[in-house]
Amino acid sequence: MSESEKFQLGTLGALTLSVVSSVSIVICNKALITTLAFSFATTLTSWHLLVTFCSLHVALWMKLFEHKPFDARAVMGFGILNGISIGLLNLSLGFNSVGFYQMTKLAIIPCTVLLETLFFRKKFSRNIQLSLAILLLGVGIATVTDLQLNLLGSILSLLAIVTTCIAQIMTNTIQKKFKVSSTQLLYQSCPYQALTLFIIGPVLDYLLTNLNVFAFKYTPQVLFFIVLSCLISVSVNFSTFMVIGKTSPVTYQVLGHLKTCLVLAFGYILLSDPFSWRNILGILVAVVGMVLYSYCSVLENQQQKASEVSAQLPQVKESESDVLISGDNGSGRLSEGGVPKSPPVWKSDKDLKA
Repeated sequence: MSESEKFQLGTLGALTLSVVSSVSIVICNKALITTLAFSFATTLTSWHLLVTFCSLHVALWMKLFEHKPFDARAVMGFGILNGISIGLLNLSLGFNSVGFYQMTKLAIIPCTVLLETLFFRKKFSRNIQLSLAILLLGVGIATVTDLQLNLLGSILSLLAIVTTCIAQIMTNTIQKKFKVSSTQLLYQSCPYQALTLFIIGPVLDYLLTNLNVFAFKYTPQVLFFIVLSCLISVSVNFSTFMVIGKTSPVTYQVLGHLKTCLVLAFGYILLSDPFSWRNILGILVAVVGMVLYSYCSVLENQQQKASEVSAQLPQVKESESDVLISGDNGSGRLSEGGVPKSPPVWKSDKDLKA
């Protein structure tokens, strides 16, 4: 199996793991919040990250991956920023309507595209832009309902969009710059993310629910779903870093909207959530946009690799011709005894004597 085939297989596995684990944890958390009244989302996320770090530490002890330390300030800044972005998204959901929150999530894709274009000079073709527009339209039709604006909620949403975009771009940039795997980056950044959310989590949850997470009555059923949610979160966090590292932040956001559509579908099938033809139409339009985006991305990647290969061929031919020229000049050529061979003598009348 070639390296490109291994990379494509690894990318497909990461995408599949991300979708399955994310849909599973949403269903688990929905049962935890709606059925068991455990509505402390930010604190629960800090527990997710703590369990993820412990799991990775065990994996490191079993030598399943290699610890590769790098710039500590970059890791600390990235971990804290990631934790803050999660908290801001939860605050945005708490201080805005569900429809406005969905618009906030939709805005992450164009914001990411804008930041990558401005600061990384990345170019997105018109086909990619069209497919993203179709995708966002479909998700908007399926998820956005009422749009109730308020100043505080709008500010929180704006901060959530910016921090989330920067954190996801940093995930991709750090992995490529320092040549670390998704596991190595997640292992080193998890403590900072968990500590940030563990500090701000109870405060944010109290602001949103007027309840104290430490005063909640933890029944065996609640504890079971909390443990299950934490275990699923290990694969969620791992697959998130893996997908962004292998693809791009924009692709991860596209995948996130696919998860949203799947969650809506599973919610209707398994949890009997209210569903309408509007939801069905939006999901179908979103799927069309996602398929177009995937096709255009694969096609452009193949064209880019082909152009890189064709650009390298003249360099290879030029280097071969340099070797031949240096050989003709007698430089570096040795006879069998190790004595340099004398350069050939040019005879101007050799054609006449032939």
